[in-house]
Amino acid sequence: MCFFRVDRITTVPKENKTTLISLSFGGAIGLMFLMLGCALPVYDKYWPLFLLFFYILAPIPYGISRRIVDDTDSASNACKELALFLTTGIVVSAFGLPIIFARADVIAWGACALVLTGNVVIFATILGFFLVFGSNDDFSWQQW
Repeated sequence: MCFFRVDRITTVPKENKTTLISLSFGGAIGLMFLMLGCALPVYDKYWPLFLLFFYILAPIPYGISRRIVDDTDSASNACKELALFLTTGIVVSAFGLPIIFARADVIAWGACALVLTGNVVIFATILGFFLVFGSNDDFSWQQW
């Protein structure tokens, strides 16, 4: 007895496989920098791991607005603008938190540099994911 029904089997083009592999590699590199900023014996403070919440929260407003907003209108939409504003606030907060930690001597400046490097790589990976899989073509992130 089969519990799952497959209506449509999509084959993933080779370009999308390569892109998905490179995006996952970028995410792994970014997380490696974050972990290095936390776990190296010189630094040994795990406060920067709070940035994981920002990594999870960053794409949510834009993803919700993509589901709600009809993109056929060429004019700007308030829902989309609000989502971009919230996403920008989350990204700026993710860059500001390690700097505040370093200024308050909670973490070392070297750990702050590693965490900021990880931020650049992770947010570039998230941006790349939305640029590559954000269109409404046959293979997109919306079907996941």
